This record gives sequence, C-alpha cells and structure tokens, in this order.
Amino acid sequence: LDGAREANECAQRTESAMKAYQEEEWGNAVKYFNMALAYTLDTPDLLFMKAQSEYHTGDYYGVVSDTGKLLKNYPKHIEAYQLRGEAYFRLNDMEMAVKHFREGLKLDPEHKGCKQGHKTLKKITKKDKKADEAFEKGEYKDAIDKWWEAMNVDISLLNFVRPTLLKVVKAHMGLKEYEKAIDEAQKHVDNEESVEGLHALGEAQLVAEKYEEATRTYQRAMEMAPDERKRECQQKVEEAQTALKQSKEKNYYKILGIPRNAQQKEIKKSYRELALKWHPDKNTDDTEGLAEKMFQDISEAYEVLSDKELRGKYDRGEAVFENQGGGGGGGQRRH
Repeated sequence: LDGAREANECAQRTESAMKAYQEEEWGNAVKYFNMALAYTLDTPDLLFMKAQSEYHTGDYYGVVSDTGKLLKNYPKHIEAYQLRGEAYFRLNDMEMAVKHFREGLKLDPEHKGCKQGHKTLKKITKKDKKADEAFEKGEYKDAIDKWWEAMNVDISLLNFVRPTLLKVVKAHMGLKEYEKAIDEAQKHVDNEESVEGLHALGEAQLVAEKYEEATRTYQRAMEMAPDERKRECQQKVEEAQTALKQSKEKNYYKILGIPRNAQQKEIKKSYRELALKWHPDKNTDDTEGLAEKMFQDISEAYEVLSDKELRGKYDRGEAVFENQGGGGGGGQRRH
C-alpha cells in the first residue's frame, strides 16, 4: 500500500514538475523536480531537466552539482557536459568551462552547443588576455577597447563583466580620465554594491580630488564590509578624510601637480620640470620672492613624496617632520 501511495505521489510531483518546466516556471520546476527525485534512485532525464531549470533561475552552483551527479553515472551524456560548461562559464571559471566543452566535443566533434560554447569562451578569453597585456605595457586606451570588446560578446555574463569593469576603471585612471573612471565605477556600484566596487569608486573620486564624495563612498563600503575587511575599509575612510583636510592646507600633491596615486617616475618628472621653472636663478626679476617660495614648496613636496616612509606618514595625516603637528604639510621643517 505504501509503495502504491509513493508511486502515486511521485507521479503527481513529476507531472507538476513537467508542467512548470514546459511553462518555463523555472523556480517551481526545481521545487517539484526535487520532490519527484526524492522518490527515485536513477532518473537521469528528471535530474537533467532539474539542472536546466536551475540554470534558468541563475543557480549555477546547483547546475554544477546536479550535472556532476549525472556525469558520474552517465559519462557520455553530452548535453550534461554542455550545460555544466555553460554553468562554469556563467561563474567565470573559464578553465573548467572549456574543459567541459572539450569533453563534449570528444564525444561529438560537431555538437552544436559545445562547439558554440567553446568558440564564445575562447573569443572572450583571447580579448581579455590581450587587454591585460596592453594594460601591463601602459597601453591603457587599447586595454579599455579590448576589455569592452570582450564584455560585449555577452554583456549578461555578470561574473566576468563586473571584475572586468573594475579593470577598465583602473585603465581610465592610468589615462588620468578621472571623470570617466568615476562613471564606470558608478555603473558597477549601481548594478550591485560591493566592497570592491565602492573602493574602486572611492579611489577614482580621491584622485579626482572629490574628497567628500570619496569619504562617503568609503564609509558606505565600511558599513557593508564583512568583519575581516573592516580594518582595511577604515584605513580607506581615514585616507580620504586626511586628503580632505590636506586639501585645505599645504597640499604636496597639488604643489607638484600630480594625483595622489602617482608613481615615483611621475613624481620625479614633475619635480624636475617645476624646479627648473621656479629656480631663483631663472627668475632674477622676482622682487616679491614668489619664485623662491614656490621653489621651496616644490623641494619640500618632493622630499616627502619621493621618500616611501615620509609619503606614507603624509598620506595617513601624521607629522612628517619633527616639531610638526599631524595633518601633513606646512609644519616646521627639519634641517
């Protein structure tokens, strides 16, 4: 009697699952397939349809789990290889995705789904790699173009698009296109808030000298950060607050005309140009001593920003020289 009742319940659940599946009510389909599968030991068709439904709900880890069970018992299930490959693709695990598409193609070299998945994946990863290489060479414009080409292959691949957009933000900052960097970082935050996205936005706002906005952005990141990242986020908030305070005092970055994230090479280049321009010997008609004052400020700014330890202190708002209060420049210098 129990067996008959279970068989009847299983049939009912399966019927409900198939109805939801055909009507593309994917959440309900997953629920009913789960119920039906609880009554059965080996029903690959139901398990595969459940995995397909999970894919449509965005539960890619569920797809990986269920197609894994399927392939363990049916290692020649080519559609399971394709579906598992596509789930890994959505999770931005390109290595595992390509592995599964290739396994499918071993079984059938002309399989349309595996072939297309493999081709799309290779197209994206190739463009992404070229963009990374261009970025490393300092060819930021080229890197941005190639990253956008990669993202536009399938803009719905959010687990690839989101981290790639943050790389685009860094490239715009490399080009000193700070407003553009802010726009792209804002897109990332508007799509979904994350500590990484907020930090990228805060950094772009900081170098664009939008100190109050940067402070607010970093504070928002700290509010949503997990405990293990609170300290890192707190440091970002303090960095923005220090920059805001220094913007109202003697600002070494402004004196040298460089952004707060400037590299040593850029600091040295700016110093040499400005020191040459404002050297008192080159400004003999300067009766008011402006050139001498500018030259001293330029030299002081370079002394601090070219020294890793002093720059670190300055960025944290600590006293840079002896007998100087906290808050950065303008104190009594050590000679």
